[in-house]
Amino acid sequence: MEITYASPSSTDFADGSSMPTSTRPVRIIPLQHPSTTSSSSSASSSTWAALSRWKSKVQSMTWVEWLEVFLPCTRWIRTYKWREYLQVDLMAGITVGVMLVPQSMSYAKLAGLEPIYGLYSGFVPLFVYAIFGSSRQLAVGPVALVSLLVSNVLSGIVDSSDELYTELAILLAFMVGVMECLLGLFRLGWIIRFISHSVISGFTTASAIVIALSQAKYFLGYNVARSSKIVPLIKSIISGADGFSWPPFVMGSVILAILLIMKHLGKTRKYLRFLRAAGPLTAVLSGTIFVKIFNPSSISLVGDIPQGLPSFSIPRAFGYATSLIPTALLITGVAILESVGIAKALAAKNGYELDSNQELFGLGVANIFGSFFSAYPTTGSFSRSAVNHESGAKSGLSGLVMGVLMGCALLFMTPLFEYIPQCALAAIVISAVIGLVDYEEAIFLWGVDKKDFLLWTITSTTTLFLGIEIGVLVGVGVSLAFVIHESANPHIAVLGRLPGTTVYRNTQQYPEAYTYNGIVIVRIDAPIYFANISYIKDRLREYEVEVDRSTSRGPEVERIYFVIIEMAPVTYIDSSAVQALKDLHQEYKLRDIQIAISNLNREVLMTLSRAGVVDLIGKEWYFVRVHDAVQVCLQHVQSLKETPKAADPSSEERLSPFQRLIKQRAEVAELESGSKDIDPQLEPLLSRKSS
Repeated sequence: MEITYASPSSTDFADGSSMPTSTRPVRIIPLQHPSTTSSSSSASSSTWAALSRWKSKVQSMTWVEWLEVFLPCTRWIRTYKWREYLQVDLMAGITVGVMLVPQSMSYAKLAGLEPIYGLYSGFVPLFVYAIFGSSRQLAVGPVALVSLLVSNVLSGIVDSSDELYTELAILLAFMVGVMECLLGLFRLGWIIRFISHSVISGFTTASAIVIALSQAKYFLGYNVARSSKIVPLIKSIISGADGFSWPPFVMGSVILAILLIMKHLGKTRKYLRFLRAAGPLTAVLSGTIFVKIFNPSSISLVGDIPQGLPSFSIPRAFGYATSLIPTALLITGVAILESVGIAKALAAKNGYELDSNQELFGLGVANIFGSFFSAYPTTGSFSRSAVNHESGAKSGLSGLVMGVLMGCALLFMTPLFEYIPQCALAAIVISAVIGLVDYEEAIFLWGVDKKDFLLWTITSTTTLFLGIEIGVLVGVGVSLAFVIHESANPHIAVLGRLPGTTVYRNTQQYPEAYTYNGIVIVRIDAPIYFANISYIKDRLREYEVEVDRSTSRGPEVERIYFVIIEMAPVTYIDSSAVQALKDLHQEYKLRDIQIAISNLNREVLMTLSRAGVVDLIGKEWYFVRVHDAVQVCLQHVQSLKETPKAADPSSEERLSPFQRLIKQRAEVAELESGSKDIDPQLEPLLSRKSS
């Protein structure tokens, strides 16, 4: 479309008026402005459209699809290939089950509970999750980090030898399950996305160090103070050095070395992959055989473990529920960040879709049912899930096999567990958490993003020295502060034209891009709202004053007459920003500066239209492309600097109307391409720098 713009005087173009002193055709793409009626009803219509789509989707669902919503296990049951999958699922379930039995006892000791409660936690939740969970490879059960959180909070309420300690751990499982179910049902799992990976990595690294030090007492042969802070742990280890005993230290160190070697060989050699899963069982068997043969009195044993399956009971001690809420929230956060993250990664590797909220609901139901059978909080395990995937698990049947194996251990094998050395269980815990010390992530962050490295350092340091709860709070607080700072101080770029094109890019990223005298083109790379509008206004004022004339082209003018705002990245604008835009327009108008806006999306344009900003600035100053805005603005700027050639119309008058039309169209084409090789004062849209 061709639109002929008249070049105005310097005092008139701020109002959008023009004077017919000279005309020149400028080809632009017209911007389609929404009507007032359509813009005012767009919000309600979009809401109704979303509701109608949801209603039609619900109405079109078959009974099979409804069954898959409430029982995700039906998805893999309906498509299960028995000949292909049964053998690998059985092998994967047995492999991980062998790994789970000793690990669950070790993590129960870490949580301050008797080993039997670790076995209970690895029994009922596995069956429930296989039915309600949507991941086919995730291995749920006790994990080190959750066990540390349980120990940390409950030890501050009651002594671990008290029966109330166990009741509170079971109550905590119920509370975590309820929170996970609520978050899953109301689809609120996205809230935890505000916690960055740097915070999680720093937190797990510090927690792994604390967990390893807390297990030192089983190696050293004397008691160490129970604490989630590194300083009291180290002080306690040093002060009790007089009670050091060599036998548990030597046995624990040998078993730990065996575990680490087997884990390393299992990771690096495909044909030795089974060693990774067999490590915990090897540690328990070797320790038990040694104790049975030599009967060393200085090595403490697990002791008597009740035989049989857990009985049904309702969680008690609800009077302490209020004090457990912060820890329940923290464990829920760990479940979302770790378990759901692992589950999604495994789903992507195995080629099926996974709903994060459905997964969270499945974990919640597993914890609720587990609490009715004496389980403490469980979630997905990194190591066991990895082994399950590497063993070829194809469905939730592998989880059922793990549960059956755990049931057999509870029914028939608990008398054998009496002779397991405590140092062997401690070695299992230490070998598991060594992999959580993520120093490689710190090195990576140092090289990629110093801000994220700072966040990692702050979180890990505060967790080590001030405790788990404070460490997480500080890490999350700093992470949110970074997010708010980035949002309140968005990136704003000054754009210039790439030579020989109609493309405009950041002049800092593309030094060859050139600007035009009298015009500033800026791009706002964020939504505009109350928190960042003041910063944006300040930057616009700076760009108006600080103009780099070394790369500017076109007519020589003394100041800025146009500010073109490229709003393609602006996905949202609120009422505060709209009012600030009105104020900015009035401020510019007093200084004879005109705002031009290009490349708005529909929602932002409708917001400005409803607020009256479109009419205030003028519809003619809204453009589809930056290049369109530049062409129109240059017409006005060029009229301020009339040249002798432009003032002499004799040659133009001698042309016939047909010749003038051909010349006019040729100028438009050259204007679009920026290739016209004439005096830059007459044609500022050139790829050649003006003299």
